[in-house]
Amino acid sequence: MADGVNVLLLFSDEHRHDAMGCAGHALVKTPHLDRLASRGTRFTRAYTPSPICVPARAALATGQYVHKNRCWANAQAYRGVPVSWGHQLMRQGHRVDSIGKLHYRGSDDDNGFENEILPMYIRDGTGWIKGLLRDHEAVMDVSGYTREIGSGENSYTDYDLAVTRNTCAWLKDAANSKNDKPWTLFISWLRPHYPLICPEAFYNLYPLGEMDKARFRGREELPQHPVTQTIRRHFNYDDHFDDVTRQIARAAYYGLCSFLDAQIGEVLNTLEQTGQADNTLVIYTSDHGDHNGDRRMWTKMSLYDESTRVPMLLSGPDIPKSNTVEALASLVDIYPTVLQAVGAKDDDEGRPGFALQLLMDSADADRGIVSEYHDGGSPVGMFMLRKGRWKYNCYPGYPPELFDMANDPDELCDLSQDPTYAADLQLCHDAMNGLLNPSEVNDLAFADQAELITRLGGVEAIVDSEEFDHTPLQ
Repeated sequence: MADGVNVLLLFSDEHRHDAMGCAGHALVKTPHLDRLASRGTRFTRAYTPSPICVPARAALATGQYVHKNRCWANAQAYRGVPVSWGHQLMRQGHRVDSIGKLHYRGSDDDNGFENEILPMYIRDGTGWIKGLLRDHEAVMDVSGYTREIGSGENSYTDYDLAVTRNTCAWLKDAANSKNDKPWTLFISWLRPHYPLICPEAFYNLYPLGEMDKARFRGREELPQHPVTQTIRRHFNYDDHFDDVTRQIARAAYYGLCSFLDAQIGEVLNTLEQTGQADNTLVIYTSDHGDHNGDRRMWTKMSLYDESTRVPMLLSGPDIPKSNTVEALASLVDIYPTVLQAVGAKDDDEGRPGFALQLLMDSADADRGIVSEYHDGGSPVGMFMLRKGRWKYNCYPGYPPELFDMANDPDELCDLSQDPTYAADLQLCHDAMNGLLNPSEVNDLAFADQAELITRLGGVEAIVDSEEFDHTPLQ
């Protein structure tokens, strides 16, 4: 890649990896993302470091896995440390701004941006504190999720429209400004995150009679592991749907993906119209996925690919066109990718990420990447290792899981108890422990959360606190 190009980092919330035309989806209409993919490279096996918003965004900022930055849950947000790629760029004289959702602690922290436009932080600087209780059975009322579905207007889509307007204005301003160093702009929309209320024009793209059905709903296809079953029990949205409302919710999710795509299209058109497209690396990705009814599960918070796997597209100078890369990638790779693009130097702190510009040329089959979950509904830390053909899930104190993603991409056949695969299981176990010690990390997460629970007034104070299922706009 040419030295010193701008970076336009486009980020969404809860966009599953396959909900794009360019990913082969038969229904979801995403013409602008498809165009971005045709002009660049799509990483087909990209994963989030955590299948929930706040920890994923902290990992994106710091280039560090959750167990390193210790932003474990939606009540333990990024607060300006460890250092982010934004800090590194600003120290070297680059313009670095954000527009839209951050889900960091708040504006009093130095978050690594010169300007934070329309920022959305965790609620009241404390976030979703009920998730800290982890295995408490009575902290969530999930029925609201299933009532807010279908066609209509919503504050989340209004917010995203404002993010788009501000982004287009920013790009026009940047085209007229004089700065001898490349800029970086982080754009973060809320959609397709629930509430599943979709603008009518986009909802109507998916007539219910033409909709597909959620997958893996038969008894033998449902999650068998006790930890995942606990997650399903805590967040049992599916029982509140019937056959019609379930399809309405799914259609609204698809419609919100198309709404998001339209916002991206406006931004990309402005980038081209202002003459900056030829000198800008465009990155599109999301914080995590969404089950959208598969396995009778909704939202995220599992280690299945519906939840942990994300879209990841790159386009710009020297990026191969109409290209796909199967090398394992992660949101922690964004940190070195941005620094390399603008020509900035990094510090000597060890980070696990690879610059995506290099990863597409040297698909490292031996690389292992991690995703982990330490938030509401999980009785124990949930750790995923993807390496080669394998997905290895570790739950301290519980049996592991092993999936052969080459022959079983739907993750329906756990091989961990099959002696035929004992050597493969051990190799994955050893690879996981080469990156982190799940038992030690699990203990550290619970200790940090116990301390925070005490500071917040204890379990009863948290149980009695106001409930919310998604961060309200303030």
